[in-house]
Amino acid sequence: MKDITFRAMAVTNEIDLNKIAIHCDIPKKYTWEQPLILRGDILSSILQKETDSLQQVLVFSFGSVVFVNHKNKDEMTTFLKFIQTFKPDIELQHVDKYMDDYSLHIEEIESMELTDKYVIVPEYEFFYPELISTVLAKSVALEKIEEQLGDIHDGLEGMIDRLEKGKLRVGNKELARTTAKIVRHEYNTLAYIMILDKPDLTWTNSTASQFYDGMMDFFELNDRYKILKSKTDILYHILEGFSNISHSIRGLFVEWIVVILIVIEVVLTVLQIVGWIPSH
Repeated sequence: MKDITFRAMAVTNEIDLNKIAIHCDIPKKYTWEQPLILRGDILSSILQKETDSLQQVLVFSFGSVVFVNHKNKDEMTTFLKFIQTFKPDIELQHVDKYMDDYSLHIEEIESMELTDKYVIVPEYEFFYPELISTVLAKSVALEKIEEQLGDIHDGLEGMIDRLEKGKLRVGNKELARTTAKIVRHEYNTLAYIMILDKPDLTWTNSTASQFYDGMMDFFELNDRYKILKSKTDILYHILEGFSNISHSIRGLFVEWIVVILIVIEVVLTVLQIVGWIPSH
């Protein structure tokens, strides 16, 4: 059997699979954890050319697309333009920014061998394309979120620099924007990618489960998820500190205003007593 190739791309944050399924006349309701697998006549119709039995495209709700046995870049662009009709924010000129190529080799070996670029197995199993695609899809989506987290860190560094220079006040809008970025980052990680969720077929097939766990471990998805979660918690603590400082400064400002008003009232009263200001 020939090698099977995979190209995974993280093209956006979220894709509504049910809209695509309805367009393709697929009578199925998709949930968050299920990929939309397009092949055969449906895929040929989208690409406007014949496809073979091993060619397929998997679309994931968390914004990743995996091409299986598609080496023609024009075919991939055609498909992404099709997805763009449902998700206009996809930037076709940047779709290869978060991308990974991988392949499946079938050879006479005793046990599975994993590398950065390919996996070797002794015989083909029907579940390999979907499970490999799922791991690759999660990996490139995590790469995208890891970079977004770096951008949030850079923004906080600017706030910390101002704090070091004695500029203690942080605007409510700036705090709200930064908090929103962190919440969105955490939501994308937990709700969209669902690193800890396993595909349905791994629950009924022990061989599939072992293969998927091996791929997950090799790509360090669980470890990367834990690191992202830890960094997110740190960001929340930093923002909480900024918020406390900002609120304390505002509270102190209000207290000073109250004191000043009291002093003015006392001064006016004294001036009235000594007759410098006529009383009403």
